[in-house]
Amino acid sequence: MASDEESLSVPVVCPTCETTTRVDLSAVAETVERHNERLHDGEDVAGVDPELRERIADLAAEDLQHLD
Repeated sequence: MASDEESLSVPVVCPTCETTTRVDLSAVAETVERHNERLHDGEDVAGVDPELRERIADLAAEDLQHLD
């Protein structure tokens, strides 16, 4: 796990702009929203890398099954 001095970064992908960048975890929502507002008229085009989103969803589902 990262220390306080290190920040976790998340890959953000915009297929329309054909760009991928890493953003501090604490700034992901704001950065994606700002990008989409500025460049895509507010449409949800850019977002967290789909592979990472899927992996997080899988891990969450596994955790929920263990709680039952």
